[in-house]
Amino acid sequence: MAKKMMWLISLVVIVSMVLAACGPQPTEAPPAEKPTEAPPAAEEKPYAGETVTIFGAAQEEQVKKFEASMVPFEERTGIEVVYEGSADFETIALVRAEAGDPFDIYNFPQPGLMADFARSGYLVDLGQFLDDAYMKEQYTQSWLDLGTVDGTLVGVWHNADVKSLVWYPVPEFEEAGYTVPETWDDLLALMDKMVADGNVPWCIGIESGGATGWPGTDWIEDIMLRTTSPENYDKWTRGELKFDSPEVRNAFDVLGNIWFNEDYVYGGTTSILQTFFGDGPTPLFDDPPSCFMHRQASFITNFFPEGTKVGHDGDVNYFYLPPIDPAYGKPVLGSGSIMSMGKDTPAVREVIKYLTTGESTKAEVEAGILVSPHNDASLDWYPDATTRGFAEILMAADTFRFDGSDLMPGAVGAGSFWTGIVDYVGGEDLDTVLADIDASWPE
Repeated sequence: MAKKMMWLISLVVIVSMVLAACGPQPTEAPPAEKPTEAPPAAEEKPYAGETVTIFGAAQEEQVKKFEASMVPFEERTGIEVVYEGSADFETIALVRAEAGDPFDIYNFPQPGLMADFARSGYLVDLGQFLDDAYMKEQYTQSWLDLGTVDGTLVGVWHNADVKSLVWYPVPEFEEAGYTVPETWDDLLALMDKMVADGNVPWCIGIESGGATGWPGTDWIEDIMLRTTSPENYDKWTRGELKFDSPEVRNAFDVLGNIWFNEDYVYGGTTSILQTFFGDGPTPLFDDPPSCFMHRQASFITNFFPEGTKVGHDGDVNYFYLPPIDPAYGKPVLGSGSIMSMGKDTPAVREVIKYLTTGESTKAEVEAGILVSPHNDASLDWYPDATTRGFAEILMAADTFRFDGSDLMPGAVGAGSFWTGIVDYVGGEDLDTVLADIDASWPE
């Protein structure tokens, strides 16, 4: 009986299982859907879609490198920075400003033109959003002074060129036992040693077509910065310190003591007047050198013989033109470009603030086409020892001042000052030269 019972129970279980297998199957619940993840929020770009236009004189390759320096800023802010360049910068900029249709930002090739725009009411006061403490972190005081007009900050510097340079032939200079002078007295002693050795210290050329004489104005400006105060230099470029003043007269005398000594200058004054400035350094490359020093800005490398290697182990190198009076430290003469606002909008303000940073010059510095005046620009960005050396000279400067003739009214800076140099070298007495330049100053 017990076995039968067990058999019946087993049969019931088996039948139940068969029926279950043949019956409708329960629908399997679909797996729960995985929650959809929200896409990561795009980085907020507060000025997305806005365009800021910078108008200047730079063109082609320099513009490409400038725009490359703007890419990190554009990616962070959404602002598209467009650079428009024109050889007729001054005319177009003035016409637009006078018509009440200014560019967002002007890239002035000289602070004198910027000052004209500021005094005409065409530029924005940058001090409204760039405070003194911040600006002193970004630039040395000399750069801030050069961006200020009548007490108002209207420009920030983007790039600089160094003019206070002396070039020399490296192998022959070292073979002769000459050393780079640190002071003006050292330079004078070096000149006399070269003469005693039968060598000629300087090669100089100031011929430049309708601009003949301008290399001489650079000499005077460098000497002025080394023999009087930066304040007097500024007064001189504004016409407040006459050419016929003790300070300027002294600068001409210092120049004359070198230029009019036939032992010091290759070819004498005749060569100075007749030699094209671009050919000025050519005697450095004679074998043996016909001269051992040539004072000229960094751009003179464009006139060196093809294949010239520049640097301490090259064919030619440079040193900083030494100071004269220790009271005025180590000044540097140069040029460059400065940015000013024509329109005041939040996006334009952001671009101007970016232009106060070294990052805004990085691509151009790495390409070797400019020297950055910003305190936060790294020396590691420079592609070679030559361009890095320019930056080091600039960083070590106690004072930086812009090319003085470019700051003066055109009738003087690009007129009587140039011709005055020519007349002086040609034998005109200094009294007449200085009086004539002063007489040409616009009322």
